[in-house]
Amino acid sequence: MILACFHGFMLYGTPELEPDDKAVLAEIEDMRRDLKYRLAETHRWDGQLRRQLQARAIQGSNSIEGYHASVEDIESIMSGEEPLETSGQVAREIAGYQQALTYIQLLSRTAAFRYDTGLLNALNFMMIGHHRDITPGVVRPGGIYVRDAATGEVVYEGPDVEQVPGLLDELITWLNAGDLDAPSYVRAAMAHFNLVAIHPWRDGNGRMSRALQTLVLGRDQILTPEFSSIEEWLGTGENTIDYYRALRGVQHGSWKPHGETLSWVRFCLRAHHLQAQRVRQRLVQAGEIWMLLEERVDADGLNTRSVSALYEVFVNRRLRRSRYQADEGLSQGQAVRDLRELAAKGWLQPYGETKGRFYAPGPLMRQIKADFAARAEPLRDPYRVSEVTV
Repeated sequence: MILACFHGFMLYGTPELEPDDKAVLAEIEDMRRDLKYRLAETHRWDGQLRRQLQARAIQGSNSIEGYHASVEDIESIMSGEEPLETSGQVAREIAGYQQALTYIQLLSRTAAFRYDTGLLNALNFMMIGHHRDITPGVVRPGGIYVRDAATGEVVYEGPDVEQVPGLLDELITWLNAGDLDAPSYVRAAMAHFNLVAIHPWRDGNGRMSRALQTLVLGRDQILTPEFSSIEEWLGTGENTIDYYRALRGVQHGSWKPHGETLSWVRFCLRAHHLQAQRVRQRLVQAGEIWMLLEERVDADGLNTRSVSALYEVFVNRRLRRSRYQADEGLSQGQAVRDLRELAAKGWLQPYGETKGRFYAPGPLMRQIKADFAARAEPLRDPYRVSEVTV
């Protein structure tokens, strides 16, 4: 294990990979290159796919903290619209996280960049700045304890507050210059782990750590953040339980930066592999469904621009008129006429009135969705000869 030690403090060290880990990493790199190749050519569905991936990352990271919202509502919040179902409290959490993740996307591409404590504090403030009572963006003033939400039991105690400034300095130094020969996926995993273990703020530590992992990958040009993030995977069903188990398996209840970290890195590599499989499937499927819809829409005598509306309800539960209008650059009247025609021909099913009106799949789209669902391939667990149901 490579230990990161600078000014008298010590971070959790970056582990040496074993042959199985290197094989998994090589497969991840192969999928990354394939995704880069596929993304190099511009397609009409790219913008919607990127938006959906960002919304799913936001959904995943926030659901881990108990803030649940549908992808459709998150996309509405991302575009500045009122969500249909999500409460105001949860909407504020979503909007804060989206602001930080959007900034991370910009930071991933900027030429002049260095990690510093001010950046981390600023990202924390973006995420939870609406909670002024817990001093967002400022290092916690005292001790901190993580409790099991179900039992109330303390499962982790952060390092003493006197250590936190020094530990953050250590982490910043390491982010800029430490273990630079380690694979990017491994460095990103260790950045995540060390930040969440330091737990420097009163709130938002988990979301910040997951966002930092995404930023490290973005800075290393591991695709763009929406295509390289594992936040969606971590927030899905049993994966969240496995995520907490992986953290606690190394933390052992308190700050002890001398334990093994390979199990944590393996957990992250597995998540990257499975998420990459899922993203690649979506990318391939996007092209197939878009071309199929173009053929069907043309045969039905509809304007081909309406394919974007149908693609939206293919991947999500519903579509709002304003989303379709913005995606296609239409006037309100044009968008209304297109959607009305799609509903009349059985492609869409309208629900609600006025501002609450939305469109769900009609009989024709439901059949297409069912056909594609039946063709879905299970994911392969890279560390075992088995498949993973998603």
